[in-house]
Amino acid sequence: MREALRLARKGLGRTSPNPAVGAVIVRRDRVIAKGYHRRAGDKHAEVDAIDKVKGGLQPDDILYVTLEPCHHYGRTPPCTEAIIRAGFRNVVVGMRDPNKSVTGGGCEFLARKGINVRTGVLESDCRKLNESYIKHATTGRPFVIAKSALTLDGFTATSTGHSRWITNERSRQFVHRMRDGTDCVMVGAGTVLKDDPRLTTRLKNQRGRDPLRVVVDTDLRTPRNARVLHVSSPAKTVIAVGEQVSAERRRSFERKNVATICCPTKGGHIDLNGLMEILGKQGITSIMVEGGATLMGALIREELVDKFYIFKAPILLGGGDGTPMARGTGAKRIDQCLKLREIGVRRFGDDVLITGYPEY
Repeated sequence: MREALRLARKGLGRTSPNPAVGAVIVRRDRVIAKGYHRRAGDKHAEVDAIDKVKGGLQPDDILYVTLEPCHHYGRTPPCTEAIIRAGFRNVVVGMRDPNKSVTGGGCEFLARKGINVRTGVLESDCRKLNESYIKHATTGRPFVIAKSALTLDGFTATSTGHSRWITNERSRQFVHRMRDGTDCVMVGAGTVLKDDPRLTTRLKNQRGRDPLRVVVDTDLRTPRNARVLHVSSPAKTVIAVGEQVSAERRRSFERKNVATICCPTKGGHIDLNGLMEILGKQGITSIMVEGGATLMGALIREELVDKFYIFKAPILLGGGDGTPMARGTGAKRIDQCLKLREIGVRRFGDDVLITGYPEY
């Protein structure tokens, strides 16, 4: 199952809105075939593995798969039918599918056909792998990751707005790998005005996949020459604007790879709950928010962040006039602060990455 999980990770960011799934076929304690779901519309992991078996399957071969085999027709036929045709008598499943239309269907159907099905093997690992899919399948909304790079005393930029580079090259390469596995990267208009980012994936010695780029820009302040509007990329740039922005002004920004979406507003800013609903309906299962402080603060107060990735670099701003991770009103007491659970700590040279899930 660990090998199936490793394979499944190759599909992250490419299978949406479907899950990332890996499969391994074992014969007498030896792996004879492997497969994974490469992208939406392609063959599923189980079929990919079955098709790679040379000389045909034997009755005692065991199929390990990270997610419950599908038992419905979508872009591809049900995997349960392929499993039965292959003649498996034993199937090991990491986790049940949380999608309401398929929950339990695959495992129960296989069991009715006389196949021994074992579930829940490395289930927590399988759930963490597909946490974005689970959130989208159960709520219709994307899984939101808040990523920030801070000085040791807690700032993302100096008083002049300078922020390059707080973290080291190894940390930045990890962030590009995160982009590669995420459906969407999101920033506020302030970040575009200050940093003029491209928001593309740039991996050393390999091809990366660019996520959808979303700029939250209530009043459409994004400059027409902003790099995010002119990058050469298969992925689109979308500007989320408020209802007060005229259709004519919106159209003047739109071109082949740039679009705008009109969002409801609340308190003079984009209604972020409404934006999440819109993006979820477009099949976006995961979003990585990379800035800025105003957007980050609003997402935290609206309880929309599902996971934090906070990089700490061994440098000190040494003052109180820098840009914090999040702007706006915070907790009045320490015991009212937002707590994180399931804390992970990882080092990238001298940088430290802290991950965790908020307890709202």
